[in-house]
Amino acid sequence: MSDSLIIIPTYNEKENIGRMLTNLMSLPFAFDVLVIDDNSKDGTATIVKDHIQQFPNRIFIEERSGKLGLGTAYIHGFKWALQKNYDFIFEMDADFSHNPNDLIRLREACINNKADMSIGSRYITGVNVVNWPMGRVMMSYFASMYVRIITGMSIRDTTAGFKCYNRKVLESINFDKIRFTGYAFQIEMKFAAWKLGFKITEVPIIFTDRSEGQSKMSGGIFKEAIFGVLSIKIKSWFSSYKKKD
Repeated sequence: MSDSLIIIPTYNEKENIGRMLTNLMSLPFAFDVLVIDDNSKDGTATIVKDHIQQFPNRIFIEERSGKLGLGTAYIHGFKWALQKNYDFIFEMDADFSHNPNDLIRLREACINNKADMSIGSRYITGVNVVNWPMGRVMMSYFASMYVRIITGMSIRDTTAGFKCYNRKVLESINFDKIRFTGYAFQIEMKFAAWKLGFKITEVPIIFTDRSEGQSKMSGGIFKEAIFGVLSIKIKSWFSSYKKKD
């Protein structure tokens, strides 16, 4: 068993998930992978199970009854990872917008640089996004700027979904108090880790928009991130933050 688990939520990712799993299994470090599938209708889970037969002790799947939200998928995976005693837990998309080779750099940031959370950042060295229309780039970039202003966090890529957690971060966050299930979830988790005083570092990556399958992004997702951050900040005024011993 590896000390590192990659959590990949899926919903109708048949064009990508098989290639992604093959790629992850060929990395020079032996990561384990947990796929959280939300009852995909396109056979995504079947493809994952085919790969489990090839790698029975490294690939796992948890199947849920329906499309229940990104945040709840990750929290399901976090609880699973903690029960299995993984030391490093990763968030990653199935669509190759996150380069699998960068997983090793995220892990090294937590080990060599003593970070508690490492973030694959699109904006720490400028704007490193490929195949996005300019309007979407600007919306994402200024959304992160807005989050920094409201929350006080210095993180450049506040909405990033490519991350590595040291298990002690997830052990200290009360998942029952994580409210959001869409992309505001990514902000809320970073904010909780920051308020708890954990060391967070950003690792520069190049984000490449998906070439296969259908994007789950929408204007509503960005609205949740924009308006949700206000409630996250206000809620923090009435909350206490304490690391788990």
